[in-house]
Amino acid sequence: MDNIKIQTTQNVDIEYEVASIGDRILATLLDYLFFLAYFLIIAVISSFTEGALFDSIALGVILVLPILFYDLVCEAVFQGRSFGKMIMKIKVVKLDGTQANFGAYLLRWLLRIIDTRLFSGVIALIAIVINGKGQRVGDMAAGTTVIKMKQKITLNDTILNKVKSDYTIVFPEVYKLTDNDIDIIKDVMRVSLRTNNLGAIKKLAQKTKETMGVTVNLPDTQFLTTVVQDYSQYSFDK
Repeated sequence: MDNIKIQTTQNVDIEYEVASIGDRILATLLDYLFFLAYFLIIAVISSFTEGALFDSIALGVILVLPILFYDLVCEAVFQGRSFGKMIMKIKVVKLDGTQANFGAYLLRWLLRIIDTRLFSGVIALIAIVINGKGQRVGDMAAGTTVIKMKQKITLNDTILNKVKSDYTIVFPEVYKLTDNDIDIIKDVMRVSLRTNNLGAIKKLAQKTKETMGVTVNLPDTQFLTTVVQDYSQYSFDK
């Protein structure tokens, strides 16, 4: 499957692998297994109570509503992932580098009727193949796509270290940064160090210095590592 460059809010491009059609289909099938398990649980409860807990209307609501709103609720709560997507390690992201909001998830959910319910998903399949960015119709409208998540890595594999109890903030100007800024820094560093993309790290370091209003001669990697540690301590002290 193709890779896609997502430009972060700090104007730094991060390259992600777009989730394949197979990944997305398997994630959907896994979600259907959760639906099946849910139906079986309701059936067992109903059999033990001889249907006393559910009248026909209540049973319909209990069976239909959770399935109807499953994708919307899961993606909104779990940041672009259903349980099937979690297992397949894929997630919904915005193409502009920001975290997808409820409005984006809602738009994807509403247009799922066109994408996957009509013609058994053929429309979604055609849209994804033609678009080239892993987008079905709902993704195009919401400005989202589905990517493969980073492989799990240990703390020793990352640039991040736990902040010691006696840690002293080096750059007090980190208060000018946001949680989203730090998430972007972490993502860029992790991806760029694995791919040896020093240009992206340099660009991010320069943008971060401008945002913070600092001038330092530290190597870019060391500077960004320090910023992340400073922000962790700053957030703890707030």
